[in-house]
Amino acid sequence: MTDAFIYDAVRTPRGKGRKDGSLHEVTSLRLSAEVLNAVKNRNGLDTKTIEDVIWGNVTQVGEQGGCLARSAVLASDFDEQVPGLSINRFCASGMEAVNLAANQVRAGAGQAYVAGGVEMMSRVAMGSDGAAIAVDPSLAMEKYFVPQGISADIIATEYGFSRDDADALAVESQRRAKAAWDDGRFDKSVITVRDRNGLSILDRDEYLRPETDMQSLGALKPAFKDMGEIMPGFDAVALMKYPHLERINHIHHAGNSSGIVDGAAAVLIGDADFGKANGLKPRARIRSTAKIGTDPTIMLTGPVPVTEKILRDSGMTIGDIDLFEVNEAFAAVVLRFLQAFDADPERVNVNGGAIAMGHPLGATGAIIIGALLDELERSDKEVGLATLCIASGMGAATIIERV
Repeated sequence: MTDAFIYDAVRTPRGKGRKDGSLHEVTSLRLSAEVLNAVKNRNGLDTKTIEDVIWGNVTQVGEQGGCLARSAVLASDFDEQVPGLSINRFCASGMEAVNLAANQVRAGAGQAYVAGGVEMMSRVAMGSDGAAIAVDPSLAMEKYFVPQGISADIIATEYGFSRDDADALAVESQRRAKAAWDDGRFDKSVITVRDRNGLSILDRDEYLRPETDMQSLGALKPAFKDMGEIMPGFDAVALMKYPHLERINHIHHAGNSSGIVDGAAAVLIGDADFGKANGLKPRARIRSTAKIGTDPTIMLTGPVPVTEKILRDSGMTIGDIDLFEVNEAFAAVVLRFLQAFDADPERVNVNGGAIAMGHPLGATGAIIIGALLDELERSDKEVGLATLCIASGMGAATIIERV
């Protein structure tokens, strides 16, 4: 197979995902085009050499509907002969776009792709697409569907994580994210979003709450307790699926769960000949990709089995990985990953994660791949693994290796 290399990775800052967020007036189309233009301009690309733009976004209705990838190409400075493919693997959409592009290159189906994703959560509400797993009773009842927050609390209950465990992880995520921003660790990859007059709209993640401590988190009420215990009573549904549990321990709240934000990210992927022809030096090789289906009720445990799968497929062990990016959808997701692999917390989410900076659903997978690459270079490490949990019970992972 042909090697697939990462030549560049860029992202926007993440804006608060509400009407007073800095990116609220920017459409999904425009933010996507801004990121595509950044890839083009940073690398001096003749975009006719790009085989396809693969773009992930989760809530594919309204301005994020249709084939947003193709619309973004047409709204950008890319040549109109570049096609576009929109995909949806829920929270792993941005990662799946990168993985699909890499595997196309590895198979010889084109020399170069731009892959990534977008989610404007302040403009297109999460769940407004009416996903069948949540709204069709013929499926939801049969598969014991519960909302993701309940799933996160099931993980905490099943694997013994306390409210203090989750809050401590959240405080550390905030500390690491602030330290990373203060140290300029994101400068290489984060672009400034500007208005039509060229004035800066946002140049830094604005969801951060660096003052967060255990005391302030302790004052927050569990976010999913009422929906679990009060009719319709999702706890009862969960306990039908997991009768060995006495009750669901509700530990998650806004402070130890991922933030709702706006954002976009893109990765430039190509083979060796593409780099030589364009005078570009590869930064990393995409060594392996994987995806898996998991229990749809507990839903968010995917990072563990998909990591086991990608390591097995690659002939590697957990000890071969220098750094990890595990999406902080909820604190219990990362706690379970650390527990399952007895992983060193100092090598996981080194610069903070979605609890501190937010989770723009369709973009996050590409964001964490870029963050992993930047940190491998900064800390002079060689191999990294990025992984996400996925709604309805899936997991995705990517292993990259510096070159």
